[in-house]
Amino acid sequence: MHWFTEPGYWTARLVFQRALAGVYLFAFVGAALQFRALIGAHGMLPVPRYVRHVPFLRAPSLFQLRYSDRLFALCAWSGGALAAALAAGAGDLVPLGAAMGMWALLWALYLSIVNVGQTWYSFGWESLLLETGFLAVFLGNARVGPPVLVLWLLRWLLLRVEFGAGLIKMRGDPCWRELTCLYHHHETQPMPGPLSWFFHHLPRSLHRVECAANHVTQLLVPLLLFTPQPVASYAAWTIVATQLWLVLSGNFAWLNWMTITLALSAVDFARFSGPPPAAASRGAPLWYAVLVCAVTVLVLVLSRHPVANMLSRRQVMNRSFDSLHLVNTYGAFGTVGRIREEVVVEGTSDRVPREDGDWREYGFKGKPGEPGRMPRQFAPYHLRLDWLMWFAALSPGYAREWFGPFVERLLAGDRDTLRLIRHNPFPDAPPRFVRARLYRYRFTTWRELRETGAWWHRTPVREYLPPTRLSPVAGPVGEPDGGRGGGRGGGRGASEAE
Repeated sequence: MHWFTEPGYWTARLVFQRALAGVYLFAFVGAALQFRALIGAHGMLPVPRYVRHVPFLRAPSLFQLRYSDRLFALCAWSGGALAAALAAGAGDLVPLGAAMGMWALLWALYLSIVNVGQTWYSFGWESLLLETGFLAVFLGNARVGPPVLVLWLLRWLLLRVEFGAGLIKMRGDPCWRELTCLYHHHETQPMPGPLSWFFHHLPRSLHRVECAANHVTQLLVPLLLFTPQPVASYAAWTIVATQLWLVLSGNFAWLNWMTITLALSAVDFARFSGPPPAAASRGAPLWYAVLVCAVTVLVLVLSRHPVANMLSRRQVMNRSFDSLHLVNTYGAFGTVGRIREEVVVEGTSDRVPREDGDWREYGFKGKPGEPGRMPRQFAPYHLRLDWLMWFAALSPGYAREWFGPFVERLLAGDRDTLRLIRHNPFPDAPPRFVRARLYRYRFTTWRELRETGAWWHRTPVREYLPPTRLSPVAGPVGEPDGGRGGGRGGGRGASEAE
């Protein structure tokens, strides 16, 4: 079945598979290092409690059958090891069926994590990794040429990623249509990087060019992926260049790297690398061709929901329409904030908490905190707590489930939780009280940076959580200020923000 494969994309498949395995590696290592405090048996949102209330069909996962922290760690580290092996080319050293099994196992392990990850795993790039990983199962290895149908499905996925993001912008915040969103975005994005300050201070005329280029890249260029070569390759390289610009300007976990990985699958590397090896011309086994055809039909059928969503005036971002995350809808920054607010968490060992007491600030790894600390680069590694802290500052309602348990663990000096942050101001004994305050942040000007060395300027806005202590019976005593989120805290023995 020689008609079934495209030998010219032999190198494109190799580059795509290595890059995808690299993203998987970051995802699994991040899960292994962070899960105990977030979703472990004694975490803020424990998996055992979640699976008791969610049926298997709604969230298929190995951990629906049995959960322990040891089992989760085994799965996460095993997934990381398998991803590293595939990144090194192990998939090309085994028969076709075995290689497909390796990619399928990688997908199933990460699906098991995402489906019990709750709000910590509610990001669009989780579904993007799973959808891409599912298609990678059927892309073959060195024993067969790349199947044309899967190559087209990867382009179809990339089109939905880019086109969906472009549509949500045009339908959402007017600043995208006015080309002014980037006056604010570099400063208010969830987790600025080391160059974000400099991007923010680019001339406004260049920010308008950035916005216009974004619209072209997301709404027009993806359509060219379905044109003959070399135009499709030029379109893919344009997407890669745009994504690298975003990598430099902020931290978006592996979203940009996944988009780059998908774009590389559309590049005709044969124009640069010469003719493919003889193995690329091998015909596909009948069982493999039948399976790929069946998967293609499945993806096209499941695509009706994402397509309907893109065409709808009520388009939503980052939604999965099936519990296996096979075909999803994507989008980002339909609304751009004009101001940045941050939740600053502090503790004190004073017996009586006073406003002018000895309050010491907890330092986070990625989110802005101390004004003099330059933002760091972490992507593609995903700092889940730092990202959720950004949402908590938008409205306490986003932190309803987990902020109280987080404070409880700070008051208890929980080691797993403290590993998630950069600086613990109470290394010898946990504080008696913890509080949270909302601050307004802005990037300093060039003059302020020269004079003070501070990258941020911050001013207090209001109390977010009043001084809170552990109660022998009910956990933390104290409730967060609902503020714009409305309501009041409460929950299982912990203060929770609403």
